[in-house]
Amino acid sequence: MDGFSDLRFFSLLLREGSLAAAAQQMGLTPPAVSRRLALLEQRLGVRLLNRTTRRMHLTPEGETYLLEGARILSELDALERSVAGARSLPRGPLKIAATLGFGRTRLAPALSAFARAYPEVQVQLHLTERPVNLVEQGFDAVVRFGEQPDSRLTARRLLRNRRVLCASPGYLALAGEPRLPSDLLAHRCIVIRESDETYGTWHLRQGSTQETVKVNGALSTNDGGAALAWALDDQGILQRSLWDIAALLASGQLREVLPDWKLPPADIYLVHASKSELSAKIRALSDFMRDWFA
Repeated sequence: MDGFSDLRFFSLLLREGSLAAAAQQMGLTPPAVSRRLALLEQRLGVRLLNRTTRRMHLTPEGETYLLEGARILSELDALERSVAGARSLPRGPLKIAATLGFGRTRLAPALSAFARAYPEVQVQLHLTERPVNLVEQGFDAVVRFGEQPDSRLTARRLLRNRRVLCASPGYLALAGEPRLPSDLLAHRCIVIRESDETYGTWHLRQGSTQETVKVNGALSTNDGGAALAWALDDQGILQRSLWDIAALLASGQLREVLPDWKLPPADIYLVHASKSELSAKIRALSDFMRDWFA
């Protein structure tokens, strides 16, 4: 196999996420895909992936090969289109990850419209509340909340957003309204389990004052919709994004709690590898999402 073919093979393997999925996509058997990967690593003289029965993890060499390879393939595609005089048309698979709530209610309709506009792009939407490693898990783009610390990634803001604490009027009538972050310790709080590290820990700031509170409650879930239903059922105080509850606050079904205290940043971004900007499908997705959410 030539170098370009190997690059495309490795990119597809990471995009699909497993040997079995890549084999199905390529019309091969998993052992055949495994042999090709072994031959590629033998040719390069390095290990590209650490493999277990469930997951594949990029080695540092594998991450470099994937990122630089994507740039080379994009430049090759651009060169061929330029020589052939063809327009840069978005095409091929596009694998996107997002959170359950935002992905289901806001991103899915946008991607439906995107698919109509670009019928040669095959959109694969993966919804999860687990943290996603864009490069290691082979995603083309990820929708994320908050600040974007990784300098290797490009982030385009889709929506301005902030998190608030809220509760139903019924709950506040029974339990009273907290005046300080420390008062939350005496309240029932509904917690969304997004990761074990941040479970039940709320960070609040007022000017230069910062407070971290480890809250407690009888109800927790990994689904924002279920947590919101519990809050509406007078079960406690919930931390939720304004994009999801603005209408409920306006109607009075929920009330903001501790409104003078700010929670961590929660603007919504479309994130992709910086070098994938050369890809026509990534440029098309980024521009389309910007216009859609404007």
